[in-house]
Amino acid sequence: MSTANEQGSQLSTQSNSALYDCNTFNPERKNSRLYNEDLAPLQPEQRNWGWFAIFNVWSNDIQSLFGYTLAASLFLSYGLSGWWVMAAIICSGFIVMWMVNLTGKPSVKYGIPFPVLIRASMGINGANLPAILRAIIGIFWYGVQTYFASTAVAILLAIVIGSPDATFLGLNSTAWIAFVIVWVFQILLFWAGIEPIKHFLNWAGPLVYVVMVILMAVIWYQSGSELLPAINSIFASGSDYSGNAIQAFTAIVGTMVAYFAAVVINFGDFSRFLRSERDMRLGNLLGLPINMVFFSFIALVITAGTLVIFGEALTNPSDIVDRVDTLPLTIIAALTFFAATVGINMVANFIPPAYDLANLFPKHINFRMGGLITAVIAFFIGALWLSFISKIGIVGFVNAIGAVIAPFFGILIIDYYLIKRQHIDMNDLFSDQPTGAYYYYKGWNIRALIAFAIGAIFSIATVLIPALTKLEGYGFLLGAALGGIVYWVLMRPYAVDPNTIVE
Repeated sequence: MSTANEQGSQLSTQSNSALYDCNTFNPERKNSRLYNEDLAPLQPEQRNWGWFAIFNVWSNDIQSLFGYTLAASLFLSYGLSGWWVMAAIICSGFIVMWMVNLTGKPSVKYGIPFPVLIRASMGINGANLPAILRAIIGIFWYGVQTYFASTAVAILLAIVIGSPDATFLGLNSTAWIAFVIVWVFQILLFWAGIEPIKHFLNWAGPLVYVVMVILMAVIWYQSGSELLPAINSIFASGSDYSGNAIQAFTAIVGTMVAYFAAVVINFGDFSRFLRSERDMRLGNLLGLPINMVFFSFIALVITAGTLVIFGEALTNPSDIVDRVDTLPLTIIAALTFFAATVGINMVANFIPPAYDLANLFPKHINFRMGGLITAVIAFFIGALWLSFISKIGIVGFVNAIGAVIAPFFGILIIDYYLIKRQHIDMNDLFSDQPTGAYYYYKGWNIRALIAFAIGAIFSIATVLIPALTKLEGYGFLLGAALGGIVYWVLMRPYAVDPNTIVE
């Protein structure tokens, strides 16, 4: 009880004192163990991203090989008309847009990444919990996506040097060369800094669209007049889904929202570079719901077209290009799929773990070192993916961890908007002194941990307990809501009085 009483007394003191928007960063905080230059708040002159950069963050995320395969699979899995599936995907785009506008706003205001922002709600030490969980997920999928990107490069190398039969760990020599090329390329791109990454995304995103439009045109031409009429009925047959149409629609929405979950939580890692909140909102609008309209239509036409032409649905773009069997298209598509997969790897799986690892030991690990650690661990994950990791069910384990991070969204949003009233003491985010606003109890907000535990237990149950598997598609949304509600109930007595805020 002394722990709770001690923390409650401190929270009460904080809530009754004036909170300042500390846009002037105290240089003395640079001596704190919580500080390094990569985690420090960016000044206005350091922020040069506009709406187009954010649009391309989402373009690379959506138009990846896995993103397309997921969307195409949703058309086939729920027994709905293709148009209704397309509507559900677009609906998810609006929901994700609303969520990232919420998580991105404080980082636009203060210029800080997610691991620093979450200190305000979890505590200066408690912030390491979401950081390490997010880093584990990012590192794992970074390795897996590196392998998938290498398959596109292997297609190009096979044209030139062939593809031998002998293999080691499931990969032949051509595949190994391709894997190392992609791994090194990503490290060099990351090491060049955030601006070259932005330029790469700005180039890769539009190029993916061009190739996907060409592929759609080829499929549409070969399908002829049968294509559009088939969209109404061709997906409704052959599905094993037992729920009704409303359940199917909401399940698709939940699955697509969950796909973006990791980026939703750490969106501040990107929004901190934006010039204004208006740029963020415009980039999110164009990059999510509007982008989803175009992307889902392409996926709809191509998936239906493969059913019409080949008599079976092909959900992997590489398989479709192989069936079309046009060498120039194969070369262009392989390069594009490589670029798209590297793009999403940077956005979702490389930059976030780099910040998260830097947050664990700011005085010893900077952004670049965090990225290098990510790359080294991910090399072994990617190298062992085909022969070992993909066969032992570890994906289920990582998906469970992904479900666990859902409550952090609810906690972050409730804390910033309802408890802190959109005002954070930026200097105290870097203070490890007991008098700091976010020290709580020995650096941990016990109430936030309770809210996290309750939400996480429910979220992971939707993945692991058979009786709840029908809720798995909604696991992220429900876990986030539950974590936020519990946090609000526990922290409401300590909410900041708006009358004490000094602008």
